[in-house]
Amino acid sequence: MNITPGPLLGKIETPTDLRKLSKEQLHEVSEELRQFIIDVVSVHGGHFAASLGVIELTVALHYVFNTPYDQLVWDVGHQAYGHKILTGRRDVFHTNRKYKGLSGFPKRDESPYDTFGVGHSSTSISAALGMAIASKYKGEADRQHIAVIGDGAMTAGMAFEALNHAGVANANVLIILNDNCMSIDPNVGALKEYLTDITTSPTYNKLRDDVWHMLGKLPIGKRFTRDMASKLEASLKGVVSSSSNLFEALKLRYFGPIDGHNIIKLVDTLQDLKDIPGPKLLHIVTTKGKGYALAEKDQTTWHAPGLFDKITGEIFKKVVETPQPPKYQDVFGHTLIELAELNKTIMGITPAMPSGSSLKFMMEQMPDRAFDVGICEQHAVTLSAGLATQGMRVFCNIYSSFFQRAYDQALHDVAIQKLPVVFCLDRAGVVGEDGPTHHGAYDIAYMRCVPNVIISAPMNEEEMRNLMYTAQLPTMQQPFVIRYPRGQGVMPEWRQPFKEIKIGTGRKIRSGKDIAILSLGHPGNFVTEACKELLADGLQPAHYDMRFVKPLDEALLHEIFSEFDKVITVEDAAITGGFGSAILEFMAQHGYKASVRILGIPDRIIEHGKPEDLHRECGYDATGIAKVAREMLKDKITVTA
Repeated sequence: MNITPGPLLGKIETPTDLRKLSKEQLHEVSEELRQFIIDVVSVHGGHFAASLGVIELTVALHYVFNTPYDQLVWDVGHQAYGHKILTGRRDVFHTNRKYKGLSGFPKRDESPYDTFGVGHSSTSISAALGMAIASKYKGEADRQHIAVIGDGAMTAGMAFEALNHAGVANANVLIILNDNCMSIDPNVGALKEYLTDITTSPTYNKLRDDVWHMLGKLPIGKRFTRDMASKLEASLKGVVSSSSNLFEALKLRYFGPIDGHNIIKLVDTLQDLKDIPGPKLLHIVTTKGKGYALAEKDQTTWHAPGLFDKITGEIFKKVVETPQPPKYQDVFGHTLIELAELNKTIMGITPAMPSGSSLKFMMEQMPDRAFDVGICEQHAVTLSAGLATQGMRVFCNIYSSFFQRAYDQALHDVAIQKLPVVFCLDRAGVVGEDGPTHHGAYDIAYMRCVPNVIISAPMNEEEMRNLMYTAQLPTMQQPFVIRYPRGQGVMPEWRQPFKEIKIGTGRKIRSGKDIAILSLGHPGNFVTEACKELLADGLQPAHYDMRFVKPLDEALLHEIFSEFDKVITVEDAAITGGFGSAILEFMAQHGYKASVRILGIPDRIIEHGKPEDLHRECGYDATGIAKVAREMLKDKITVTA
């Protein structure tokens, strides 16, 4: 389906074309850009509400600043669709997040306008400050550096670390705080309350009015001189003391709050701020999903709704007549409530992903026992550790990719102290369209080397429930990792009675004599399908669901290597240092000799695409597994005419 841009947007190939327009035409450009995103995302899918909320800001930034010479850094990148469309990618935007198409996030090797690759939150200020310091060192006094960060991303400790440095770095950096009270779910914490106070306080509104009068905003905009900048600084500190303004206390010149949907005011403000040297922060207030009523009303649902009818707002769901397996995240969410009803010490923690992790169910039913701590993975882990010291059994749910950000806390605060925190790592393995910043490829490798930690992965929903049940038993007194993928499981009838799983034990799925295939986690279902293909070839594969990568089921491995000289390992994780590596280590330690092939995520960055495309590319889908088995058993295959 061809989607035609509006008459002004259709002529904009780069921001240079945008700058040829009059300021009065920018409102129409913004409306055309907003409608183009609605049209494309409704048909092709992708993130939605975040970009709609910053349309005017995006247009204003590229209109005022000389991008890409002036460095524009987006935080997270969910909101960068307008940026991509205005910077030469309009005609291929329909490939966004598709296999071999545009990335859903800014990406340095995709465009010179994407100055920094993003995907995880709260990196923009650090990156832009680094660029600004480099420009200062190189004598590029005219170069601007802009970080756009949301109030949700501002909750992370890294953002405050960067603010703390920016205030004393004397570098030319502009931080734009996009305040919409949302990340994916509603924002939480004291910072949200503080920003709300700023936007509603008469004192701050008086500050804003004083500033804009000084800038000549009422009624005619004027350019801002260094002398006026000095007066502005005095005015700011006269109206609000440094002790009452967080950003001023960090030695950042604070401006705002202003309406982030008033394109003329945004342009005038940014033009004035260009002439103010040093670190500064502009606070804008926006509405996530702006311009699409349903997205404004329900911003969580419309963060990434999938395909929908833009007229009626109907979100298209796949129609199925038979009962379907649940998503693994929902198995976690509902099972945790069942366990919490049995065990009063259970608590749940998530860093800003209550919907994505399905901890929202417990937060609704047991609000005193489940907490969203904001985009603060490090805090989430050490908070869990603190709770564990007091006898609480904490299920800390973090996406595998985000768990990387709390590695030190997992090691230092949990593992060394041998605290029984249960880490439920959602989105383990390739996650699909979000791509390399979100693939949960590395958790096995970086946790397997940590002492005291149990690492497990369920092949199906029943195993997941039983692992969760086992992890909270009083006898479990050490960290316990349960990793599971994004998306659906395989069991429509998944609510089975709880059973304890003996730590470090696997199970034989099927017997065979020609080759042993060892799987960890959900890819065991791919092996099941591969075995059907191999049986059709007259081959007899054995399949083992190992369940644990640490500790390994050594008794089962001794049995396997005593019977088989050809072995395949399968995992939805990086093969370097992963499950297959653990099997090779066992084999070497015990003097076994066998031909072993490790299937999983290869030692390279895997781009975005549907999970099935990525499994096929990496060679560990059912077809890939069967292919490798045939190669290893080529002497046994009977060739018929």
